[in-house]
Amino acid sequence: MVAGNGLLYPILGFASCVAFIYMSFGDLKLSSFPKEPKLSFVERNGTQFLLDGKPLYVNGWNSYWLMAHSVDENRRPMVSAMLQAGAKMGLTVCRTWAFNDGGYDALQISPRQFDERVFKALDYVIAEARQHGIRLLLSLVNNLQAYGGKTQYVKWAWQEGVGLSSSNDSFFFDPSIRKFFKNYVMTVLTRKNTITGIEYRNDPTIFAWELMNEPRCMSDPSGDTLQDWLEEMSAFIKSIDKNHLLTIGLEGFYGPKSPKKSTVNPEEWASTLGSDFVHNSNITNVDFTSVHIYPDHWFHDLGFEEKRNYVSKWVHSHIEDCDKVLKKPVMFTEYGLSNQNKDFQPSQREQFYRTILDIIYKSAKKKGSGAGALVWQFFVEGMEEYNDDFGLVPWESPSIYKLTIEQSCRLARIQEHSQEKENLKELCSKRD
Repeated sequence: MVAGNGLLYPILGFASCVAFIYMSFGDLKLSSFPKEPKLSFVERNGTQFLLDGKPLYVNGWNSYWLMAHSVDENRRPMVSAMLQAGAKMGLTVCRTWAFNDGGYDALQISPRQFDERVFKALDYVIAEARQHGIRLLLSLVNNLQAYGGKTQYVKWAWQEGVGLSSSNDSFFFDPSIRKFFKNYVMTVLTRKNTITGIEYRNDPTIFAWELMNEPRCMSDPSGDTLQDWLEEMSAFIKSIDKNHLLTIGLEGFYGPKSPKKSTVNPEEWASTLGSDFVHNSNITNVDFTSVHIYPDHWFHDLGFEEKRNYVSKWVHSHIEDCDKVLKKPVMFTEYGLSNQNKDFQPSQREQFYRTILDIIYKSAKKKGSGAGALVWQFFVEGMEEYNDDFGLVPWESPSIYKLTIEQSCRLARIQEHSQEKENLKELCSKRD
């Protein structure tokens, strides 16, 4: 109207066109997330991860708190900052929790009941990771009590009057609890992201699923109970999602099914936990193996150099298992050195990390099964409530920051796919 009667009809026509486009596509909810280039799913062939048909090696980290910290929208900038910082160090995979069962800000409030507000926080984590070129290893339940874990599932079964046992290990054998967990898995895998519009099972931002963080079934040290659960749940996940890789989440201990390897365990107790690295990892639907590295938890009388020597033996043993027996990649999905050790010095962390990363690099260079490692844990300033005696802000430790970038760059040099190399080109050129 202001422009005059002569321009009225063209303006109305243009406005109608805009309205039509908005009504047709306005529900895609992509306004804050611009369109990214097409991503490919990570696959595996024998002992190697593949991306676009070419070998992929991983340098990454743990930030278990990403979903929990994203529930409050005002705290989301810290999540974005952590993912951006990871990308700037050349890191490509972050392991984080895709569960919070019962309790404060629970994703799963009770069996079959979910908090949409928390699910949207997980939507945000996945969408934001995609923006920064980070893939996510998403863990589905905890063996420990933190964030609910198997203990919460057992409580729910008792509250509903269907529990067979008060033992936490009934999580693995109680039919009702198995149904609870399967419902959870189905709900998560088929979730349609409210930001990207992509179902989780169809989103290549997800590197892989992890069945459980550090599964143990100590009530059955033979390992049969846990093995049965792993076989059933891995097959169930693959029946829903054939796009993504799957790992268990093991700590890497050898059980009674691997007697020749028992001497590699830290102590005798490690063979009585109901898990067995080789036997469990040999399940058909398990695509790659997982190992954790915590000599501080496993030994109480060893000095730093003795622990470092043991870690070298531990890492080499599992790479050998995967090279020669399992024929699958191995990911060291948690490793850390506690700052609570009596003889702790900050410089020890760089030495400890380098011991692990050097072995992985040497394996990768000769196309072995050592596929990568994820440090426990990184966070950003102002997040002390999520810290433990292993965590650190990487740029506050120059030697760790430098080592992290060094590992990212040397792994990039032995990879051939252009997508990852382009992301690291500028970073690594500064080091050459």
